[in-house]
Amino acid sequence: MQFVCRYGTPDGRVLTEVQQGTDVGAVRRELERQGCHIFEVKPRSPLMQLQLPFANRRKKMSMPAFLAFNQELAALLRAGLPLLQGLEMMLERMEDPGLKEVLTEIRDKVKSGEELSDAFASFGDMFPPLYASTLKAGERSGELEQVIRRFIRYLRLVIDARKRVVSAMVYPSVLILLSIAMLVVMAIYVVPMFAQFYGDLEAELPTITKVTLSVSSFLRDYYAITFGALLIGGIAFRIWSRSPSGRATADRWKLYIPLLGTIFLYFSLSEFCRSLSTLIAGGIPFVSAFETANTAIGNKHISGQIGPAIERVRQGTSFNEALEQTEVFPHMSIDMIKVGEATGSLDEMLSSVADYFDEHVETRVERLLALIEPVMLIIMGLLIGILLVSIYMPMFGALSQVRA
Repeated sequence: MQFVCRYGTPDGRVLTEVQQGTDVGAVRRELERQGCHIFEVKPRSPLMQLQLPFANRRKKMSMPAFLAFNQELAALLRAGLPLLQGLEMMLERMEDPGLKEVLTEIRDKVKSGEELSDAFASFGDMFPPLYASTLKAGERSGELEQVIRRFIRYLRLVIDARKRVVSAMVYPSVLILLSIAMLVVMAIYVVPMFAQFYGDLEAELPTITKVTLSVSSFLRDYYAITFGALLIGGIAFRIWSRSPSGRATADRWKLYIPLLGTIFLYFSLSEFCRSLSTLIAGGIPFVSAFETANTAIGNKHISGQIGPAIERVRQGTSFNEALEQTEVFPHMSIDMIKVGEATGSLDEMLSSVADYFDEHVETRVERLLALIEPVMLIIMGLLIGILLVSIYMPMFGALSQVRA
């Protein structure tokens, strides 16, 4: 969830910014941990969120661009350059105007004495939520370059997982779109030719033919209204799905989609485990790392399901028991996490759990691809067959009458 925060910084400035968090208390604790004086923290209203796409809202930085940025920053720090000088050198070679503007603001904040982690955190959703926390751990331990390199490894794994899922879904998506386009073209341009023919014939048409001709006539005569209604409906759904409650509901619906629901679930759990592993390995206190990793989950319904476990851990419940009570994680992953807690290697075990989920996602996507092509061919064959039968059935009836 997003919250509007008005607070005073340790250096005397008063800022009003948007922060990510599971609830108001979590956001307050994070700001107080940074030494800030809180004036007000309130949930960000859906109206404020809807205005941003039409205002001067910055887009999220793409992961490949962010990966390249961190690789260059880590290389400059490893070469022994001071942070500010490294940022200056990156600005000189920066070609992307949007990224250059953001980096200029970050450079100015660092020059004024602000920590790099706070500078990135001030941009809210533009950067991954766990990035600022990762930088904070590096600043406190004096190992900023090593922490950035650990984040680079995390980012590469996430990018690779997303690429595999997206590339696997390209073919079925194209197949579905082409099939729909073919049906629409037949309904608008082919069927009307037969409608005129049957009108001149003045024959009694079967019910299936009447339905087909009525649908075709509606699409042809009211295509502008149909297209406009679909467009408005799509925009309304997008606006609703961007609100906190709407997004959580839409994310919950995704989990019930046949064949795809488990893929969405395992991908989100992989995001959580890999994020938490990176934060723990970077030295972030466990509860803070837990909160940050939960906000990094793309599926907000799953994030909401895991959220109560944070308070249970804070009250003394073991991590594996708190996760088990959410009823989100498979038993195998809970057992692996329990072993990681017992052996003191939780960060490594969480990384293994993330790999376990990634393997399941890849396997299920491959199965889905193997299944979707024949299923789509069968469905489209049935639809086209029904369309052709409805068109030619009266003709066959007329021919039989002529022969009689």
